[in-house]
Amino acid sequence: MRRSSWIGAVAVLAAVLAFTPASASAQTLIYAQSGLPVTLDSAAAQDGNSLRPGYQITETLVGFEPGTANLAPALAVRWEANDNSTIWTFYLREGVRFHDGTPFNAEAVKFNFDRWNDPNHPYRGEGKNFTGFEYVFGGYKGNNILKEVEVVDEYTVRFHLTDSVGFFPSMVAAIYLQIQSPTAVMADPDRYGTPEVGSVGTGPFKFKEWVIGDRVVLERNDDYWGEKAKVEQVVFRGIPEPTSRLAELRAGAVHIAAELSPEDYPVIQRDPNLVPVLQSGLNIGYIAFHQSHQPLDDVRVRRAIAMAIDKEAIVDAFYAGLGTPADQHVPPAMWGRSDKISDIPYDPEGARRLLAEAGYPNGFEIDFWFMPVSRPYFPAPQPIAEAIASYLADVGIRVRLQSEDWGTYLADYMAGKFPMYMLGWSPDYPDPDNYLYTFFGPQAPQALGVDDPVMQDLLFRARTAPDEAERAALYAQIQERAQEYVLQIPFAHNNPLHATLRGVEGWIPSPLGASEPLQLVSVP
Repeated sequence: MRRSSWIGAVAVLAAVLAFTPASASAQTLIYAQSGLPVTLDSAAAQDGNSLRPGYQITETLVGFEPGTANLAPALAVRWEANDNSTIWTFYLREGVRFHDGTPFNAEAVKFNFDRWNDPNHPYRGEGKNFTGFEYVFGGYKGNNILKEVEVVDEYTVRFHLTDSVGFFPSMVAAIYLQIQSPTAVMADPDRYGTPEVGSVGTGPFKFKEWVIGDRVVLERNDDYWGEKAKVEQVVFRGIPEPTSRLAELRAGAVHIAAELSPEDYPVIQRDPNLVPVLQSGLNIGYIAFHQSHQPLDDVRVRRAIAMAIDKEAIVDAFYAGLGTPADQHVPPAMWGRSDKISDIPYDPEGARRLLAEAGYPNGFEIDFWFMPVSRPYFPAPQPIAEAIASYLADVGIRVRLQSEDWGTYLADYMAGKFPMYMLGWSPDYPDPDNYLYTFFGPQAPQALGVDDPVMQDLLFRARTAPDEAERAALYAQIQERAQEYVLQIPFAHNNPLHATLRGVEGWIPSPLGASEPLQLVSVP
């Protein structure tokens, strides 16, 4: 273990000695993730550390069978479409109440979707940006695909769309679209989702407290409509270093340690008190460019950067056999890939020639921003960033490594602050649309500095085409265009490594990332 990691592990461990399974109730589940939430207002969230705790409090209309990407009823029990899939009707679960005692019904569903969809909604909240909603429903230049939400009766709601969408139930299952209590939102829309207010939903756990910099505590909802939680409390701790999360797990200070370093897999396997848990990976880690920053506006420079990095060597070094280099953005387990794409080869000499052709024979200097927290697709962000910087230095590109607080990082990359940055994605619903529309759709002008009408047209045709084969062909074209212009560098897919204390039962990580049903978990 590196000296800095050892010091960090000791410091974090000392900080939680007063709150360990040994000193807490045996009915408390303690979950270590790479950071605390940024917000519990789900549609405003962009990261799993926010969405995972939120998913225990508030629920979506459509869910997933545990441990799979198969759709299942949640707050809606069934749904149906008209002939051309432009109108979808959802039949809601009856007799469900929010944690504040108010009823869940069609009016509550309409309130939530209208709040997310209308920038002038009176209860939207000061300065709130519902980025998650935009990832799912956002349209090119503000033309959202959701036109109107109609209340048919108390337990029936109808969605009117601007075009045909045959996979609309999958979109509604996106983890961002968690139904919040209208009463709670209206009481304090500006602070809703913050540590002071929390969130109010219908889920198996209720918000109890959020201690900034330390923990988020949820308590069991004994009036839950479904299977009652097996523990009385869930405590989420934010511990950025994977080595520190593992140290706490080995010390018995947490029950679950998520997103550990792949290199620690043998250590976990040898420890009789731990159980390794491998998650099926549908994720993608990538390196992105914002083309408003010169010289990244030149495709030759972007291609030279891609050619200068030996992805395979980095994946071999940091993913311990659990990851694979990515050649396109949709992972191999998902349909919609292109069979015409060959990965941009590692070719430092070719990179130097391209740089010279672009007018940079001596290279240039650039800021490269790396994530401050580990995520499934980048298990060791800083060392991976350092390796990338080393490869770029070999072709004359002098990298200044930068990072910042995770919440600020997520806001700043969308504001175009970062010339070149590290990010990734675990899908919200199992469809190529959730990758490619997210990366290259309406958010692209903000996140990538790219406004490409041809790409936008392909994306809209793909999500509204009635036939899956036609959609698959369009998604292949989209990925070919993304590679032609090197809009991003798809870097790696990973099967994330987690671990639990022996005796923890019922924990089933979702292949979609943060959609974990923690009410099923019991602790020793």
